[in-house]
Amino acid sequence: MGNAHLHSIHVHPVKAVRGVAPREADVEPWGLAGDRRWVLIDDGGKVVTQRRLPHLALVAAEPRPGGGVRLSAPGMPSLTVPVPRPSVTVPVEIFRDKVEAVEAEDEAAHAWFSSCLGIAVRLAHMADPATRRPVAPEYARPGETVSFADGFPLLLTTTASLDALNSLIAQGEYAGEGPLPMNRFRPNVVVAGTPAWAEDDWSRLTIGDVPFRVAKTCGRCVVTTTDQATGERGREPLFSLGRHRRLGGKLVFGQNLVPLSRGTIRVGDPVAILERPCERSGNRAAGPGVGPV
Repeated sequence: MGNAHLHSIHVHPVKAVRGVAPREADVEPWGLAGDRRWVLIDDGGKVVTQRRLPHLALVAAEPRPGGGVRLSAPGMPSLTVPVPRPSVTVPVEIFRDKVEAVEAEDEAAHAWFSSCLGIAVRLAHMADPATRRPVAPEYARPGETVSFADGFPLLLTTTASLDALNSLIAQGEYAGEGPLPMNRFRPNVVVAGTPAWAEDDWSRLTIGDVPFRVAKTCGRCVVTTTDQATGERGREPLFSLGRHRRLGGKLVFGQNLVPLSRGTIRVGDPVAILERPCERSGNRAAGPGVGPV
């Protein structure tokens, strides 16, 4: 693990659309600065993601000063949307959670997305992640919150585990779909210089000077089967994860992180493992081992 380091950083300003890969990012208690602070909702207030509309993968969002976003998509004029002023909030339903958010003030933003996607949607912003949405209580410590990410502030993956998964795909029935790029998994931080599946046995780590705890292994969904360049769906990686990486009914790849302090992380930062489950409890952690299961 002496060579473990931060390989890349990924920030997705608008949930479910393409993001950016900066060389450094500030870490806030609820995730990377600017990550998934914006979200699309339908007429019923439910979050709209690639689970429902895979062609959201074709939309790109770049952060702008002050927290706004610049939107672009094939065949659409680019549009810059500023952060709305705090005002009347609207309820947003994201999985089991009900969260208050502020809709974009410019009707052009709602019209832009509705035209692009072919359904009526509205763009909303989470004004205060410190209070709006707690992390799932079964995995959280008091006061931990998250933005519009699926459930946790950050998602970590490793290059070695992706290589191992691609090897499994190459041996399977849908070998022609591989190898898959890391963007299928939409992580925030990607670590290089580790053995494959080493992250299964991490409980606490630092990236540079910033400490994190591992909340839980990440169960994967149909979004991972969506080609992020075309919006088309296939069978992998869920087929191979189902055969080799199944845990408690979930198909797992990556680890969900919660920051333990603020700070800044940079590509190339060393990654140090401070604690493993066996060190904490005296027993090997329940869950996937150091190889495919």
